[in-house]
Amino acid sequence: MKLPVLLLLPGTCLSFAPLARRPVAVSPGRAHPELLTTGQSEGAPHQAGRVLGPLVGAPASLSPAEAKEVGLLEARLMKSLRTCALDYGMIKPGSHLMVCVSGGKDSATLLYLLLLLQKRLQRSVPFAMTAAHLDQRQPGYDGAPLVNWLDALGCTYRVVSEDTYRVVKEKTPAGKGYCSLCSRLRRGILYSLAEELEASALALGHHLDDAAETLFLNLIHQGQMKAMPARYYSTARDKHVIRPLIYAEESDIARFAELMGFPILPCTLCGTQPDAHRAKVKLLCSTLEALNPNARKNLRNALSDVRPSHLLDRGLRAASGLDPVTGAVVHERARAMKGYAKDEVVPSSQNQLRPGDSSGGGSVIIEEEEEDPLLLL
Repeated sequence: MKLPVLLLLPGTCLSFAPLARRPVAVSPGRAHPELLTTGQSEGAPHQAGRVLGPLVGAPASLSPAEAKEVGLLEARLMKSLRTCALDYGMIKPGSHLMVCVSGGKDSATLLYLLLLLQKRLQRSVPFAMTAAHLDQRQPGYDGAPLVNWLDALGCTYRVVSEDTYRVVKEKTPAGKGYCSLCSRLRRGILYSLAEELEASALALGHHLDDAAETLFLNLIHQGQMKAMPARYYSTARDKHVIRPLIYAEESDIARFAELMGFPILPCTLCGTQPDAHRAKVKLLCSTLEALNPNARKNLRNALSDVRPSHLLDRGLRAASGLDPVTGAVVHERARAMKGYAKDEVVPSSQNQLRPGDSSGGGSVIIEEEEEDPLLLL
């Protein structure tokens, strides 16, 4: 069969129309299969359900090869975002997302892709968005390029100003990293803004590399096997937090943002600490590809393929339907995990854990996890 040839003119992006497909059975967590088909100043009211106009496309100065690359990157990033949003039920009709735009490449890419998705789904899954940017009053800060870009996109946005820079500089002991305190201050301000806007969720721009780095940071410095969740709920603030780009690789995001000419605002806090722990772990992760070119892809797969029987957390084993001592399958719920679907259910070696163990037999209580300072915003 001959395939059609697609000619791509300079300054244009690839656009893929949704393919006709047969209806599929949808699980409760994947309630909107449509996801897989294809400005205001501070104080302005939120415009619920606003449908944006034409988005700013790729710069006209791109060469034909670069324009083609933009189209391919956009398609790959959009696919990862839609898959993640569907897997974790991030977008529903009537949702109002507050997209946190820091001035970096990741959040700019997230906002652009979500605006594209909002436009494509305005009939089937209508949802609202407000971009939120925090001016931390850093020396030399100039938010004009970002504001001009938001105006050009035609999206609703809010810019708030708080002097967190001074607080971080004053409260952080000499030789310690700024990121933990800075992240907590920013997050508190953004939670308050989300409450004011009546947003249903905060959307953050973390990606796969952030999740992998956080996993290693927690392993090395906290002694915990914990990365970044794609979605979680803050009971203290009654808000959902989502990370739609958690399946995407940083290299794709960086190249896409570069070609699209997104405005990037430098950070005079993080940028002054090149010896920070996260920078070291980023270097560690980059060296893993020398061992295996698919290392990053495998890290992503590992985060979604955990085998409790091969770990030392007996409470996790019990909660997962495994015998806490032998790791054998003792409950049908274990079959929902990868690697255990074909295991035979056998009698447990004990009905209760021994005295002094962290989890009693029968019910397992999972307390709400505190926000980790390493989960940087």
